[in-house]
Parts: sequence; structure tokens; C-alpha cells
Amino acid sequence: MAALSGVRWLTRALVSAGNPGAWRGLSTSAAAHAASRSQAEDVRVEGSFPVTMLPGDGVGPELMHAVKEVFKAAAVPVEFQEHHLSEVQNMASEEKLEQVLSSMKENKVAIIGKIHTPMEYKGELASYDMRLRRKLDLFANVVHVKSLPGYMTRHNNLDLVIIREQTEGEYSSLEHESARGVIECLKIVTRAKSQRIAKFAFDYATKKGRSKVTAVHKANIMKLGDGLFLQCCEEVAELYPKIKFETMIIDNCCMQLVQNPYQFDVLVMPNLYGNIIDNLAAGLVGGAGVVPGESYSAEYAVFETGARHPFAQAVGRNIANPTAMLLSASNMLRHLNLEYHSNMIADAVKKVIKVGKVRTRDMGGYSTTTDFIKSVIGHLHPHGS
Repeated sequence: MAALSGVRWLTRALVSAGNPGAWRGLSTSAAAHAASRSQAEDVRVEGSFPVTMLPGDGVGPELMHAVKEVFKAAAVPVEFQEHHLSEVQNMASEEKLEQVLSSMKENKVAIIGKIHTPMEYKGELASYDMRLRRKLDLFANVVHVKSLPGYMTRHNNLDLVIIREQTEGEYSSLEHESARGVIECLKIVTRAKSQRIAKFAFDYATKKGRSKVTAVHKANIMKLGDGLFLQCCEEVAELYPKIKFETMIIDNCCMQLVQNPYQFDVLVMPNLYGNIIDNLAAGLVGGAGVVPGESYSAEYAVFETGARHPFAQAVGRNIANPTAMLLSASNMLRHLNLEYHSNMIADAVKKVIKVGKVRTRDMGGYSTTTDFIKSVIGHLHPHGS
């Protein structure tokens, strides 16, 4: 378990360093610490890593089945502790939420499907999905939008990262009727959380060898709220002179992503903008079925699809694309220092797509989910052999 503790140390350091000097020097010190731990043991460790699994709604259970089948075929040393939480399937309660939280707090790592949020107001503004993320303080959502070799889209060879603050902003669940027919929705922006996500973005760029961070905002209209977010990003940017810093208004950013997405590297933004941009950017490389995502707090890491869609119309039809969830599962294994298994699964998924013989409907093919899973399993082999 030494490898796991090393990764957890790195995550805690990444998101909770308290002073600018610590943030600036984090990349080298954290990497050195993790490297010393990983050198001490073989990546193909004995025993198993406990991971919380939350299938979610829609095709979530089918995607999790794909993960379990591929993990079994690859002999991945992970033990899933499966829980169910759903507002639309009458499987949501305070007791179930606490059970999920208890499991995630103990295991520190989870893989989850989309927990669908009903539009109807039933007395509680905050959905179970939002409450789960808040209680774990999963403040940083990271979506790596990267083109898949062999799958042609309008824009190819894309490689950009979207970092979204996901604990405040418009998703604060603070709404009330101030007068008959007048609803007020409060958008919360704090200096502490704006600085925290900005530091996370710049440190991510430093650690991953990226050269530019773009802060996305609407400070020309929301002068105080988004103005504070932008100010915090500018202050943090001064601590990272080697990283180029730019700002862009959200509406222009949407247009620029469609016209010329190659100008972007790492983008950091408040909650609602991130939700929109995640989906827009996923569409540039193939859609919700191919882009993985993850969320971090100081202690926990949650792996999921980058664009969160339940795809309810596909339930039971065996047509869902498991690519995004499998790539997310691969990222989870890398987080656990299981590089061997992570590379094996990611390489197998990418080979299936590159060969092009087995593709689900969303990618222009006619293959079933089962066909895709079998093909991935057929391409599993020791990395580098």
C-alpha cells in the first residue's frame, strides 16, 4: 500500500499547499516523493486496492459492467465496493448517502456514473450528486479533451484541459421567491475557493509540462463576482512566471473553441461555465462517450466521464460507448500507481478505436457495447511487449 499512500500524499499536497512558495515548488518535491515510493516496489503489486463504485443512472450500470469485465480480464488488483444512489430509481436517502460517503472516505478513491438530477422541485434544492461532491469537497473537476488516433472529427490532434471549480458559483442551491413571480438565485464566489482552483490549475500546468493557462469569466457583466474570480487568477498567475496567462470572456471562449481550439492549453473557470465548456469541448473530439474526467479534493479522487450524461434512451439497448469510462478507469489506476494495468487498458481501448472495425453508434459504427468490450479484452497485453 506504499504506492497508494504516496499518491494520496501527492494529491493532498497538490490541492492544499498553504503558501505560494509551497505551490511553486510542489511539482519537483511531490514528483520526487512519489518517484522514491514507486521505485521501491513493482507496479504489479500483490493484494488489491479498495475502490468505491457508484454505477449511477442511465447507462451507468452498463458502463460499470464494462469496467468490471475489462478489469477481470486484465487481472487488475482492485476490489470494487459497489453502492447505489439514485433519485430517479427511488434509491436515494440520507442513509444511502452516508453509506456512500463512508465508503468513499475510507477508500479515498471512487469511480462513479452519472447520478441524474430530476428537474422537479420536491422541497430540496441541492441534488444528491451536488451534496456528495460538497461533503467530500471535490472542488476541482479536470477534463482532458484529447483526440483519439484513428477517429476523425472536425478538429483533430486536439489536446486541452478544462479545470472547473465545482463547489460554489451558480450551483450553490440558494434560491428563493422574493416576491410573487420573482425568483432570486444566488451565485456565490469566494476569494478562498477562487484562489484554490487557480492554484490547482497553475500547478497542474506546471506538473504536466503545459505552457498556458486561460481564465474564463464574465467579469464585464458580473463585475464583483466574476471580477473576484478573475482577480484571484491574476494574482496566482504572478507566482508562475514560466506559465503564460490569458483571460477570455465565456461567450467568446465558446466561439473560439469551435473556430480554433488549438489556441488553448489549460482553461480554468467557475462552476457553470465549466459545465458548459466540458460538454462543448467533448463534442469537438467525438462526444460524451469518449472523454474521461476526474474530480479532486485534498483527500479524495473520483473518476467519471468528462461530459456527464445518463443517456437514458440507450438503457438496455446494448449501444452505449464505454470508451470514456474505460479511459477514466485507466486514469484511476494511474492514480493508484498501477501504471502497468493503466497503460494496458488505455492502449487496448485506443487500439480498438484506431483499427476502426469495432465502433459504437455514436462513433458512426454498428457495434454493440458487448462487441466493444470483447474487442478491448482481445487487445489486452502487457504494456510494451
